[in-house]
Amino acid sequence: MDKLGGGSAIPKISKLIFVLLSPFTIFAQRLKKHLFMLLKLYNKNNNPADLQRVVDLLNDGGLLIYPTDTMYAIGCHGLKERAIERICRLKDIDPKKNNLSIICYDLSSISEYAKVDNATFKLMKRNLPGPFTFILNGTTRLPKIFRNRKEVGIRMPDNPIIQEIARLLDAPIMTATLPYDEDEDIEYATDPELIDEKWGDIVDLVIDGGIGGTEGSTVVDCTQGEAEIVRQGAGWLEEG
Repeated sequence: MDKLGGGSAIPKISKLIFVLLSPFTIFAQRLKKHLFMLLKLYNKNNNPADLQRVVDLLNDGGLLIYPTDTMYAIGCHGLKERAIERICRLKDIDPKKNNLSIICYDLSSISEYAKVDNATFKLMKRNLPGPFTFILNGTTRLPKIFRNRKEVGIRMPDNPIIQEIARLLDAPIMTATLPYDEDEDIEYATDPELIDEKWGDIVDLVIDGGIGGTEGSTVVDCTQGEAEIVRQGAGWLEEG
């Protein structure tokens, strides 16, 4: 018997407080997640700590969504095979049947990961940075998952945010267009806040670089000597 006659009051009060505070707790958790998962970056004058956070995430094998000069893309460190495999699963890509692509910071770094002849180098120099994916024969510097197809797509987007991240990382970034369902609103592929709403629980970080585009890059196959446009996209090739 409870001598105080009110022994059950404290649990009831605690339960009431929990019920009353639950909506605020859920809101706080969602706000914390939103602030942590969505990082606003600009074309210049970014906080070095924010950029370092992105670089550290990639070095740790994390997945990143970021703006390019075409559509928003999903990527990871281009030399970390497990992270690349995660993206392949997310996009339902079979690396044995589909070429994978990397972002390189500059033309000089491309030759580490792809075989570039003089004509192809001059063509890329005229058109990069820009909305192009050049398909080249890869080198053994790339992880084994790339060598399933022997070719690699090379991107150098004309976007200061991802350019700076690639420079600081000092390594290629495996990149793929952010997948979206054609039946859903296109803004889920262009608006970073909606992208975060859809992908925030799947990737490690979404970069808000403003509204993205809706057209993919122009794909140029240079594996057979002469350049061949296999997909016309946002870029118009200047062949000289």
